[in-house]
Amino acid sequence: MAVKVDDIAVPVPAEIAEEAPPSGTTLVLRKMWQLRLGVFGGLLVLMLVFAAVFAPYVATHDPFEQDILERLTPPVFLEGGSWEHWLGTDQLGRDVYSRVVYGTRVSLTIGICAVLVSAAIGCILGLLAGFFGGWIDGVVDFGVNAMLAFPFILLAMTLVIALGASAQNIVIALGLSNWPIFARVARIETRKLREQDFVVAVRAQGLSNARIIFKHILNNLAAAILVIATVEVARSIIRETFLSFLGLGVQPPTPSWGLMVSEGRAYILTVWWLSTIPGAAIFLSCLGINLVGDGLRDLMDPRLRKA
Repeated sequence: MAVKVDDIAVPVPAEIAEEAPPSGTTLVLRKMWQLRLGVFGGLLVLMLVFAAVFAPYVATHDPFEQDILERLTPPVFLEGGSWEHWLGTDQLGRDVYSRVVYGTRVSLTIGICAVLVSAAIGCILGLLAGFFGGWIDGVVDFGVNAMLAFPFILLAMTLVIALGASAQNIVIALGLSNWPIFARVARIETRKLREQDFVVAVRAQGLSNARIIFKHILNNLAAAILVIATVEVARSIIRETFLSFLGLGVQPPTPSWGLMVSEGRAYILTVWWLSTIPGAAIFLSCLGINLVGDGLRDLMDPRLRKA
């Protein structure tokens, strides 16, 4: 390869010659490699969602079916195990694998619904406080600080005891106790955005405050809120399992990971898989969701993107 300088051809070494731009497939593969942990987490989450949606087809047994003659059967990889119940059975002879699969549906549903409630409350309050300021900002800021200072588990337990132990009430308790993180982020970012040129411009056009807040400002907050919501789903799953472990969450015989861990603790020294297997499901689900949150953060925030 050669370039002309003052009509004189000057050779350019091949190693510094301009390379052809990478293809679209190459760029996608590079980005996936940079976000490999996020991709791995996404695969875990997809498996969880698939198991939750198609639980009747993925499970091998009815999760409520009891067989006392088969109680405490060990998993297939232990002596005495069989492929009929390849992850063993519990103290009532119910198939552990099938109950873990159906427990995925319960935990994901509660985690996602609780975050939707928290995000709706927190984002609305944060947007109003950050945009209008004044006494609204003061009231919301005081509410956020008060909620963060109050022990979460005590608040959630109080709400569950007052409302009654059920899946619906767990969603309400987690949603009402976890909105401050969304409110704080939305408030801080809205205070920055309301002074930006594009907000000043749409104000000059005579747009209503509601349209400015929910069409223009909220759109710019969507990425940050999505990342926070992803991580909060994992935290909500852990909190739901903790409440179920204490007997304040999902009630038997409904399959729940926290309830399964609680029921297996009486046999932990001899029949360890009753608590270990649902505990592993909790770990893998939260790991996958957290990795997805980290990947979304790296993907959406230009300052954190890897070269």
